[in-house]
Amino acid sequence: MPSRRKKATDGHVLSRADLVAHLLPAVPDRYRALVALAGGTGLRWGECTGLRWESLDLAAKTVEVVRVAVEVAGTVTMKPYPKSRAGRRTVPVPDFAAELLTAHREVFPAGPRGEVFTNSSDGPLRRTLFRARVWRPSLVRAGLLGNVDRLDHFKWRGRWVDSEGVEWSAEFTTEREAVTHVAKMASGGLRFHDLRHSYATELVSRGVPVNDVQAVMGHEKPSTTLNLYTHRSDGRDQRIRDAFADDPLTPNDN
Repeated sequence: MPSRRKKATDGHVLSRADLVAHLLPAVPDRYRALVALAGGTGLRWGECTGLRWESLDLAAKTVEVVRVAVEVAGTVTMKPYPKSRAGRRTVPVPDFAAELLTAHREVFPAGPRGEVFTNSSDGPLRRTLFRARVWRPSLVRAGLLGNVDRLDHFKWRGRWVDSEGVEWSAEFTTEREAVTHVAKMASGGLRFHDLRHSYATELVSRGVPVNDVQAVMGHEKPSTTLNLYTHRSDGRDQRIRDAFADDPLTPNDN
């Protein structure tokens, strides 16, 4: 089979500033460190949810990817190795994610096998339920999906765009009802996996060598990194011009 090419619809890019300033504060406390870890390390969903505390070194600020959670027909099992040989890797954890993971450890108990992230019943996280109950409502609260405005003390207006591009609005008696409805009805929106896209894009745009990005992403080939997980970044054209700004292209007549 030919290798898969990146499509324009593959994903959105969330800046690090928007992740920290807008999305993370909108995520419920129990899952905030999970989103921070994904956004700050590029780990896949299964790598995040399969993570155990023994693989996290918060003093050194590193995470070792050695197992993944796999969900089939609503049942979550642990697979004792990543997607590929390159998937077994050690990734640096940024300060903001390390701080949230430290706070998470103090408040939420580990799972029965030392899992870092569990649901409210201390069981494994299921991706579909997380998307509907946690992820998409968090996007709405962060202003990244639809819009919810307070009209008065007992009235909220939700606005969203459906899959046909039609704009809708409705009024609700609580903010929670408005957020839940918009999260269910709005089309599109950032995916959890787009945190991985955003991570790789930011590293490349900041000048991190592609082979280093490849290593922390767990890709076998650098072409995978370039083809699937990088997008045009703001200011690219000017940076390219600046790279040649000091070159003496005019011949010296002397």
